[in-house]
Amino acid sequence: MAVTATTPSARPETAASRTGAAAVTTAFVLLVAALAVVDITQGTAAVGPAEVLKALTGRADPADASVVVASRLPRMTAGLLVGAALGMAGAALQAVSRNVLASPDTLAVNAGSYAALGVAAVTGVSLPLLASSGVAFAGGLAAAAVVLGLSGLGAGTVRLVLAGTALALGLTAVTEGLLLLFPEQTEGLYQWNQGSIAQNGFDGVVQMLPVVVVGLAGLLLVARRVDALALGEDTARGIGVPVRSTRITTVVLATLLSAAAVTLAGPIGFVGLCAPAIVRLLARRLRGALRLRTAVPLAGLAGATLVLGADVLLRTFVSAERSVAVPTGVVTSIVGAVFLVAMAARLRDTAGAAAVDTLRIRSRAVFLVTLGVLVTVLVGVTIAAVLVGDSKLLLGDVVNWAQGRAGRTVSFVLDTRVPRVLAALLAGAALALAGTLVQAVTRNPLAEPAVLGVSGGGALGAVILVTTVPVAGSWSVAGAAFTGSAVTAAVVFGLAARGGFRQNRLVLVGVGVAAGTTALISLLIVLTDPFNATKALTWLSGSTYGRTLPDVLPLAAVLAAGVVLTAVRHRELDLVSLDEDTPRLLGLRLARGRLGFLVLSVLLTATAVAAAGTIGFVGLVAPHAARALVGRRHTRVLPVALLLGAVLVCTADLLGRTVIAPAQLGAGLMTAVIGTPYFLHVLVRARR
Repeated sequence: MAVTATTPSARPETAASRTGAAAVTTAFVLLVAALAVVDITQGTAAVGPAEVLKALTGRADPADASVVVASRLPRMTAGLLVGAALGMAGAALQAVSRNVLASPDTLAVNAGSYAALGVAAVTGVSLPLLASSGVAFAGGLAAAAVVLGLSGLGAGTVRLVLAGTALALGLTAVTEGLLLLFPEQTEGLYQWNQGSIAQNGFDGVVQMLPVVVVGLAGLLLVARRVDALALGEDTARGIGVPVRSTRITTVVLATLLSAAAVTLAGPIGFVGLCAPAIVRLLARRLRGALRLRTAVPLAGLAGATLVLGADVLLRTFVSAERSVAVPTGVVTSIVGAVFLVAMAARLRDTAGAAAVDTLRIRSRAVFLVTLGVLVTVLVGVTIAAVLVGDSKLLLGDVVNWAQGRAGRTVSFVLDTRVPRVLAALLAGAALALAGTLVQAVTRNPLAEPAVLGVSGGGALGAVILVTTVPVAGSWSVAGAAFTGSAVTAAVVFGLAARGGFRQNRLVLVGVGVAAGTTALISLLIVLTDPFNATKALTWLSGSTYGRTLPDVLPLAAVLAAGVVLTAVRHRELDLVSLDEDTPRLLGLRLARGRLGFLVLSVLLTATAVAAAGTIGFVGLVAPHAARALVGRRHTRVLPVALLLGAVLVCTADLLGRTVIAPAQLGAGLMTAVIGTPYFLHVLVRARR
């Protein structure tokens, strides 16, 4: 009786679901078609809708027909294919990991593909498009395997995103280093990395289309198994689903789709994150959209809508001549960064993503020995940094230079080298102090200026001033950097404060803001000087090249004030880092003290960025290592962290300009290579 009573009601519900799916699919198809029509009528050539219609019907002028057939139609088709591939890949990754923030971006698939193609380009071997797709696939799959291995499928949202972000930063640093070292072999790779659907003919689209079709067919075949995983591993195994092989197959197929998109158009950011989210919004009224067999095609259509929509909006609001230089991926990255911030602000996942430091008691002897060793190391590194470089000097040369008795050659070398060394030392110490303050105030051991987007905001402010006012002085650049850092800090800390700084949303919001500032810097560089990719790489890779003593003065002043202030208020830092209640019980104004420390950290970060560009992970590694060495009392952590930060950045700068001399690598690239494994180690320790 129960069966016969429920069956009639189930059938109308199923029919309604199918009708709704058909309606949504039809709406998506019509929207994509409308965007495609508008897209092929936009461009630099004076070929409007009437000329496009004539070209499609074979009645156009040969020149107009060539523009439509060789440029606009391939661009539009590439946008459709890339958007669909990324949308489907994102839907598959989110379904198999049961994580709403999984995507080719957050799993470092795009960064892995970029790094693999960079390595292939350095070898000088010219690869056909399909072979390039295979290289990109291998790199993307390896990166995804590392991220999923460290974070675990089905693990917390925060851990997955942080592992992917950290690995992407490290891989991107390596790739940008290759770009700087081998400019001829990697020519055009930086612009390609911003993601552009511009094509010269249909060759690329035709070669990548079968790859996308194979990926889609494979996902549809494993769709039922992936849906069963949502019931739980034990239940899925009970009904005969091979859990491990299903997950591996799905990740491989999603990576294949991502690699095809990357090969054709470069990394188009955040489409794989936003497209499935749009489908999930529809799923609230359309239950059938929750099943992967329905979600994958819908996500593909949503992805195509996002890419074509971004291209249409770009050409609508930016002049035709400039829009050609602006990659589509920059626009989607900005939109995706806003989406990630909005998602993080609403996130309720507060599962621990980082290990909480246990209270360690270290003896005074241990602290003094550690301090002595670090001072000795710092002196040695500083001397080496001053003496070693493209021209090797002796200590006597330095003494003569200090006394004004050095020759012209020695004076020239030291006049340019000493400010660089000072910038590296002071920037490292400032970032370490800023990281210590942020971690204490937020009680989040993964919080640091670069991860939270504060460094990126400072870089954006500095680049805005440098590109618009090339003759701006060091104090002006520092002021612009502070303004950028202050704005991003207000956004990050303001959104995170709604649920308490202990919430993991602080780091996720910071990751989103950092991605947005990076995209805006790329957009600014392209719009103001599309051929000067080196300018963007200099700021984003952290370089002390060309620094003078006036450039270092703002940083020295702020750092001196910061050291004095934190030394005086170190007990307050200890209380703030404990919990919410203890400071209040002791009469401490928690909100006021927290705000003061955060403002100081922003000042330190901004002046460090103005002096040395964006240098990541120093604010994470130095405080962590200091607490491990001397315990959690800030009267000991602060000096040790300052010394560690100075040593780390000075060493990175020394290696970057000497190991491969006369070529040079920015200190930020070196610290990213060092800091990425440490960051991942923290996540692994937390998981255990």
